[in-house]
Amino acid sequence: MIFQFEDFVLDPGRRELRRADASVLVEPQVFDLLIFLIRNRERVVTKSDLLDAIWNGRVVSESTLTSRINAARTAVGDSGEAQRLIRTVRGRGFRFVGDVRESEEYVAASVPPESEGIPRREREAQTARSLATTALSGIDRSSVRIEPRRASVAIMPFRDMSHLSSIRGGIGDGFAHDIITRLAKLRSLFVIAQGTVFALHERNVGPEDAGRALNVDYVVSGSLQQRETRLIVEVELAETRSGRIAWTETFDQKLDDAFQVLDEIGDRIVTSIASEIELIERNRAILTPPNSLDAWEAHHRGLWHMYRFNQADNIKAQKFFKTAVGLDPTFARAYAGLSFTHWQSAFQGWADRRPEIDLAFDAAGESLMADDRDPAAHWAMGRALWLRGSQDQSLVELTRAVDLSPNFALGHYTLAFVHSQTGDPAAAVHFSDLSRHLSPFDPLLFAMLGARSMALVRLNQFDEAAEWGVKAAARPNAHPHIHAIAAYSLALAGRLDEARTYIAAIHRILPTYRVDDFLTAMQFAPEGAALFRRAAKRIEGTTPRRR
Repeated sequence: MIFQFEDFVLDPGRRELRRADASVLVEPQVFDLLIFLIRNRERVVTKSDLLDAIWNGRVVSESTLTSRINAARTAVGDSGEAQRLIRTVRGRGFRFVGDVRESEEYVAASVPPESEGIPRREREAQTARSLATTALSGIDRSSVRIEPRRASVAIMPFRDMSHLSSIRGGIGDGFAHDIITRLAKLRSLFVIAQGTVFALHERNVGPEDAGRALNVDYVVSGSLQQRETRLIVEVELAETRSGRIAWTETFDQKLDDAFQVLDEIGDRIVTSIASEIELIERNRAILTPPNSLDAWEAHHRGLWHMYRFNQADNIKAQKFFKTAVGLDPTFARAYAGLSFTHWQSAFQGWADRRPEIDLAFDAAGESLMADDRDPAAHWAMGRALWLRGSQDQSLVELTRAVDLSPNFALGHYTLAFVHSQTGDPAAAVHFSDLSRHLSPFDPLLFAMLGARSMALVRLNQFDEAAEWGVKAAARPNAHPHIHAIAAYSLALAGRLDEARTYIAAIHRILPTYRVDDFLTAMQFAPEGAALFRRAAKRIEGTTPRRR
């Protein structure tokens, strides 16, 4: 049985939802929820009914249920405020209240003559653009998601509070344009084009309404104001469907050079937006049942496990990244994540090194084939080449990554990592500082700090190296190699008792760990390796030898 309502067609047999002549992307669990609501539209469906039908009686959180209802509403152009089709009956449950027509088969709407010969994807894109135009006109506040799904964000023009009236083309508009451009270069999100959001702004559409009209997941808005010699920028990131403020910050800097200050603040805003959205999407994915994940969710589920930096989670991360690329073979970031997990297996000694190196290289190659303009693809290839011992080529790929997106913090960090061992240690310090400036709460912060410590060791600045090594080891997800950096830098600084403490912590996890394990994982130039061997001998001279 096929269900038709408004201009939607729901075909359970084909598991397809269409609007006009365009497919609407619906997650499997949300699709099942829609079918259940429509088939039971003559009554109120309780939470228990949904748990039995959709989750097979498993208990799920209120937030999970709410997110699925919201997703179902979004798929059919509804919202929690309008409740045009899916109504919440307070204290009882939900009911589908739209006018539904049932038929045995669906006769597709005829394709206009001017669209004949146009590929299906382009027709779908045309339909999506048409619906977006309708939303902008205020007639219909909905649009269609075209596969593959990515988290989407709209950057609204910043209000210039320094003037009594809004000036088009002023500093607020220019700042928003800069953020849109930088965020798009990261290629991790679907960023709404400037013309669309500016058109809404000209019609005095506020951020919340703009987010609904554009059907995006997140909206960024803010203001800026010059007060004598200071520039104050306020910014907030909001989740569109819940209305929750996910992140907000005020930047107050001395106005020595307006463009330089805006550039620095823009860097922080772009990386903060990307980091906060990734964190939200990771946490959301971990609450989603594994058998109902789409490619985007599987990718973020993989990230959640990957950033725990232990062997068991690394294996789980590989599984989810493979699921992501299986669902979406064009997903460059998922291939990059898969490459990272194989890189970790080789680097940490969790598996036979040679095959893992090859797998890391192959997955990085797939990432580049999927999107050679994604900085993460070049980052993955740069790391894989480093594993192969091709440091010069590694630096070429990593430089390409940050050239494509100067805000790509992991690219700057990995440049620091490579330079800290075989390249220019002063450059390593610079890249480490830049990566932490861009992403001060990054899951790889321990590695950014550790790279700085190793570079300082090579610069014979042992006291400072020890301080940074200790900071790196203090991070909650720091692995044994990071603790080794702390131990060896402390030993070179003459702080042998503290060094012995870190070595003892490593031996509780890896009883046979030695400096050779550390140097096998890293690829130091001979003089750098000699420094770390000297540190290890100092530690051995203060502790009983293990037999």
